[in-house]
Amino acid sequence: MAADAWQFDLGARVLKDDGTRFRVWAPKATNMAVLVLSGKAAGTVAMQQEEKGYYSVTIPGVSDGDRYLYQADDGTARPDPVSRFQPDGVHEASQVVDPELFNWTDEGWNGIPLEEFRTYEIHVGTVTREGTFEAVISVLDYLVDLGITALEFMPVSQFPGERNWGYDGVNHFAPQNSYGGPDGLKQLINACHRKGLAVILDVVYNHLGPEGNYLGEFGHYFTDKYRTPWGEALNFDGPYSDSVVEYFMGNAMYWINEFHVDALRLDAVDWIFDQTPKHFLQQLAEELHGHRGNLGRYIYFFAENDTNDARLINPHSIGGYGIDAQWCDNFHHALRTLLTGETTGYYEDFGQFSQLVKAYTDAFVFTGEYSRYRKRRHGGWAKDRPTSQFVVFSQNHDQIGNRKCGDRLSANQPLGKLLLAAGVVLLSPYLPLLFMGEEYGETAPFHYFVSHSDPELIEAVRKGKHEEHPSGICEGEIPDPAAESTFLESKIDLTLKREGEQALILEFYRKLMALRTRLPALQVFNRDAMEITGMQQQKVLAIRRQREQCAALCLFSFSNMQQEVVLTLPQGNWEKILDSSAQHWRGQGEVAAGSISVAQAGAESSVTINPFSVLVYTATI
Repeated sequence: MAADAWQFDLGARVLKDDGTRFRVWAPKATNMAVLVLSGKAAGTVAMQQEEKGYYSVTIPGVSDGDRYLYQADDGTARPDPVSRFQPDGVHEASQVVDPELFNWTDEGWNGIPLEEFRTYEIHVGTVTREGTFEAVISVLDYLVDLGITALEFMPVSQFPGERNWGYDGVNHFAPQNSYGGPDGLKQLINACHRKGLAVILDVVYNHLGPEGNYLGEFGHYFTDKYRTPWGEALNFDGPYSDSVVEYFMGNAMYWINEFHVDALRLDAVDWIFDQTPKHFLQQLAEELHGHRGNLGRYIYFFAENDTNDARLINPHSIGGYGIDAQWCDNFHHALRTLLTGETTGYYEDFGQFSQLVKAYTDAFVFTGEYSRYRKRRHGGWAKDRPTSQFVVFSQNHDQIGNRKCGDRLSANQPLGKLLLAAGVVLLSPYLPLLFMGEEYGETAPFHYFVSHSDPELIEAVRKGKHEEHPSGICEGEIPDPAAESTFLESKIDLTLKREGEQALILEFYRKLMALRTRLPALQVFNRDAMEITGMQQQKVLAIRRQREQCAALCLFSFSNMQQEVVLTLPQGNWEKILDSSAQHWRGQGEVAAGSISVAQAGAESSVTINPFSVLVYTATI
């Protein structure tokens, strides 16, 4: 299937000859009509009823830019559930969009292999002062220079108002109007591809936001068989669920085909309930991989999951869903608690050095052990999966924004620990993800913010924020999620020249990115080609990887004292290429030898490492 051959026969589809075809799933209605509000075909046109609750009609004269609503038999008029654009927000008319009018210039773009993903997560509304898709284009060169290969957008589907994380989206096919709508998003993706950047889009298939959520008035999109923390669960396995599956499957293919998105990241997939023989997630993985072959470019599926369940990423041949990779929260929790000593909320299960070692050796820390936080056993094994199937991070939108005051690591951790965190993530055998501003130690918070119009809903959000994750540092009251000032405090500016400590952190991140790109040994994702050792008493983690003749040794100290560790290394001359405790990085000064000469394989070598620091040695074997 060529990209221009893909069609989704729902919503408003502009025809090549003349007019627009409208089609909607509305089994709850007895009759449906299209209320055309602008253009030369303005008026009300009845729709023809099809089987299984679908209605359709072709209206001559309707074209790109015309506004419309769907009108049910009771006179209620609502936006299109498959609207491509909501220019005036979630409650107002939909706008016809002709995707053929956009001029793509990313010919020859084939994406990037999974192993090359170095992801930068952004919130479009706060990553620039303007808060638009177009404004993000101005920072792409900066990201390429940093060493980023993939840009991940937090959800951009239309949400109420102009301030939201995006997880309250209700128009899945309509890019947010205040960000720049569909053309703005296409221009940004076009620019990303011209710069060699892959694009990951965060999508939400487990719930809809509470305001402007009209899907339930049309059809049986929701079920009371299950419940999510955010409200009604979506109906993927009950009566009428075939059409719900079609809706979300079509949405995924819409982003891949019409917007040239390279990968989807599905939010909290453990809250997508489906007890049919072939789970929705497996169907989606198969469909995405089919498009990968048909379009001739790399297309990937990432999942966020809290259950430590390797079935998600296991291949179909052994009973898995075949998802390409998943986020690994356990890695973050193990790292963060060692750095900060926090033990509140879900962090109470973490804080042991051995857990970070296990995160390196197994990815999941909890693989069936008892969790005090959950009050039950938790997790399963994933040790046999390639390390390229796990996305790791020291910070992301959730792990910052769900804290009481949205404080980042850089707001309360010393320079040495920030460099250590960067090394543990970027020198790991996993796929690294950075959260916007992390790479220079941004101190502005990233708050949770909304701009709902319903006072009762706003009050419910405020209450929920006070009851959320108990961690975080607050001076005074928890910021009001509905206040514009909360949103504005979260904005950053990537165009500023960094000075002092921020310039140093940025240089260190660039150094790590360059090492990951330059050294073949740091591009090894097969556990058989790596050796991981945790020295419990010294709290030093060592990982050695090798590809052909290139070998790399990375040491990470979580001790508050200088430590001497004994290593068994292959024969060769091991040269030190990075020491985060060097005076250049404002450390206490290098104590580790500049080189380690191993005359005989199996011989022991000792290395001295400073507190909370990173060492990297390389050798030609």
